[in-house]
Amino acid sequence: MATGGTPEARTAARLLGPALPAGAPATGCGEDRPHASPAPPGTPSASAAAPEELCTRIVAHWSREVLDGDTYGDYQSMGLSNRQYEILRTVVDAARAAEKTQGADAAAELIDRRARDDCAARYRSGDPGEGAWR
Repeated sequence: MATGGTPEARTAARLLGPALPAGAPATGCGEDRPHASPAPPGTPSASAAAPEELCTRIVAHWSREVLDGDTYGDYQSMGLSNRQYEILRTVVDAARAAEKTQGADAAAELIDRRARDDCAARYRSGDPGEGAWR
């Protein structure tokens, strides 16, 4: 008795036949299960640092680098604004003088203090585009 189709078609039917019904339950058709609840909202990120804090960090960092002689370049290569670079130059000049007369520890303390004070004064009236900057 002859069966219809080519040998390739029969082989494909034998191989795929059991797979088709097995895949049907995976689609979830006709299920009365409630939908899963959405994922909970993520944890909020930490708030951004204030502009004067960012200024203090970057000016103090680059002041130490410049004082140690480990860097060169202009303010843009350091990621500083023109005003931040002016603060850096003032801080480094004062730190060099302190280092010569009082030592490296005094220079490091001066860098932290002057960067914090000068950056706070710079941002006291707001960011560029705010307050007196308008």
